[in-house]
Amino acid sequence: MLVHATLPASASLTPFNGTSGGARQWGKLFFPVSRTKFGTNSFLFGEIPRRGSPIIVPGASQSNGPVGEVSEDERARRTYVWSNDKNPRVCILGGGFGGLYTALRLESLEWARDKKPQILLFDQSERFVFKPMLYELLSGEVDVWEIAPRFSDLLGNTSVQFFQDRVKLLHTYDYEGMNASTRSGCGGAVHLESGLIVEYDCLLILHFGTWAVRLVLALGAAGKVDLVPGAAEFALPFSTLEDAYMVEKRLRELERKYFGKDTPIVVAVVGCGYAGVELAATVSERLKDKGVVHAIGRDATILPTAPPGNTEAALKVLSSRKIQLSLGYSVRSIKRASEYKTSDSDARTTNNLGAAQDPDRLVLELWPFEGGLQVQTLDADLVLWTVGSKPLLPQIERNWLPLIEQGQAETDETLRVKGHPRIFAIGDSSALRDSSGRRLPATAQVAFQQADFTGWNLWAAINNRRLLPFRFQNLGEMMTLGRSDAAVTPSFLEGLTLEGPVGHTARKIAYLARLPTDEHRLKVGISWLMKSAVDSVASLQSTLAKVLSRL
Repeated sequence: MLVHATLPASASLTPFNGTSGGARQWGKLFFPVSRTKFGTNSFLFGEIPRRGSPIIVPGASQSNGPVGEVSEDERARRTYVWSNDKNPRVCILGGGFGGLYTALRLESLEWARDKKPQILLFDQSERFVFKPMLYELLSGEVDVWEIAPRFSDLLGNTSVQFFQDRVKLLHTYDYEGMNASTRSGCGGAVHLESGLIVEYDCLLILHFGTWAVRLVLALGAAGKVDLVPGAAEFALPFSTLEDAYMVEKRLRELERKYFGKDTPIVVAVVGCGYAGVELAATVSERLKDKGVVHAIGRDATILPTAPPGNTEAALKVLSSRKIQLSLGYSVRSIKRASEYKTSDSDARTTNNLGAAQDPDRLVLELWPFEGGLQVQTLDADLVLWTVGSKPLLPQIERNWLPLIEQGQAETDETLRVKGHPRIFAIGDSSALRDSSGRRLPATAQVAFQQADFTGWNLWAAINNRRLLPFRFQNLGEMMTLGRSDAAVTPSFLEGLTLEGPVGHTARKIAYLARLPTDEHRLKVGISWLMKSAVDSVASLQSTLAKVLSRL
């Protein structure tokens, strides 16, 4: 799950304590002792790093001073006390697809009584967010509780303890080369913004036959809106529940502002990948003839990495809704109309889309990404940004943890961070390549499968069994294109793409099956079935009314 910098930090949040006897959420896939259906993302980090190397979350307040300044008495008062010193202890930082599904995977496995791990799950938000269905919030097709249930509800029948808190700092110590019999203290500690400290890798206890804490980093990623001047100030990202709330609020404001006027609402969507195309299709359907959506992408086509069937289906929908495409362009800057001045020396094409001059409007300067195109300017009431993301993995000194340029941790094929076999990092926090050398995409499908392997490999590590190498299985790609439209291209049926209402139904069924728990799936399934019945009755009544009016 993402650790959202936009959310208020909790100062004194208590854990949600689930009941014991973990729920069996999923059916068996292919692991002998597993009762889970779906796989998920997982990364093992590993060896304990050098003494004193801190991991600091970007933007986190450090007003309490360095960790080293905390007195021993104060540290003791603020340190989390595990329920026992015998069972393994697992800390999971982040409650997204990787973190939550790893916790549920651990719960689904069979454990000897003295080896069942104590699991702590930390996330800044009180809700898990099923991100692939955020678009349906804008269209009104789903309710918040359906795709963003509270962790307390999801974990009520498990032994997982949930803390709503924000990671402030991760402190590590290096015991490498020391004699195990003389080790004391802990291998590291997670410092939370509330002041709570959770110690992990207590090596003295480990030496005497009990279990060290395993650490799982699953902090996700956030939208990167600072790529060009003005984007951070004026553009809205769309990757979190809070982002969806903000976009919904802004759309309502614009709908009220332009109510009864001839001037259309102009929405610019930056990016023509999956997120950009799905967002453009959803917003366009919502606004109908009251607005114009303009999608901007630097490639020569939309969805450059998608299967041909999905691209063709998306182009049909975008064309039918008169979504205007600016392909081969990148945004150079975003300014208010009152601050923008056109240079006479530049040859520009102005595209106001019929909009009246308004000083509160935004002006996007579009520059050709490829030759043969002219510089353009575009006026818009709202700019939605879907380009770029930044992992929320805390800042780490490169001398002890291998990071790629994008800030993700490198892992081996068993999902362990190279050189650090005791720490797991999953989802957007990690960098892993497939057998062909290509980096795996940061998608929900990858996260599902890696979490499944993470849970298994934690089980294997605790039980001294062989860890399995992760192999991603591409099951296909899906996208929403509106309330009754979608495109689904399964990988196991070559050349087949389900479009329109059929694709829409297939997508919803697939996502229903991937919701976190049986109980939540049942509630959401009943809710969707009732909504579908109501919509069918309303459609039938409308059709009958039209027929009768002609008689």
